[in-house]
Amino acid sequence: MTPSESAAFIEALSPLIAEAGDAEIVVAPPFPALYAVALLTKGGAVSRPIRLAAQNLHWEEKGAYTGEVSAEMLADIGCDYAIVAHSERRQYFGETNETAALKIKAALRCGIVPIYCVGETLEQRETGQVEAVLKAQLRGGLDGMTAEQARSATIAYEPVWAIGTGKTASQEQAQEAHALIRAELAEMFDEKTAQTVRIQYGGSMKPENAGGLLAQPDIDGGLIGGASLDAESFARIVMAANRLG
Repeated sequence: MTPSESAAFIEALSPLIAEAGDAEIVVAPPFPALYAVALLTKGGAVSRPIRLAAQNLHWEEKGAYTGEVSAEMLADIGCDYAIVAHSERRQYFGETNETAALKIKAALRCGIVPIYCVGETLEQRETGQVEAVLKAQLRGGLDGMTAEQARSATIAYEPVWAIGTGKTASQEQAQEAHALIRAELAEMFDEKTAQTVRIQYGGSMKPENAGGLLAQPDIDGGLIGGASLDAESFARIVMAANRLG
């Protein structure tokens, strides 16, 4: 969305989520729209808190990186979160577990919560590589982090084959992957960390399936794609989360 479209979206969304209770709501507009949205979400123009996320960030504080946006810049605008290593960033822009680790650390240094994306392709799922892929992404992206730092991060499980395709992992498939991620976090850090880290599902969640997915014991939220572009659709997902407490 453009800045003006993003602002209009927030204005349309706000009254629809006024009764959303304790559900935490985060929007992630593209870089040019962040400031326009921040003026609304940080300026008291919305009916309840809406937090702001960036779709990406660079790992260096400053330097000759023309076209990149640092964590410091995002924090100054008012970003609370930043998405790291979305599957499209991995696929089209060559992002790796190693660059993700640098970005996660940069976000944490500035008080921004990283939303670290992990997930397998269809080929990897069909060849039985789901566990190996998720473990490698977790260990690579969270490399060198302390348990305390890890507890400040959010993990988003994105089955790549379910993003923008209309396909959705079944509740059982999604829960199995989330449980695997939580078990791996316990192995890497400790059980407290594993239970503290928020793990979101990010593969074609929409109003029709949100309730069932969010009811799974290890699914703590959603990283919403296409369904978040329509205020009413997004609000229905938020309210589904709110009903589950």
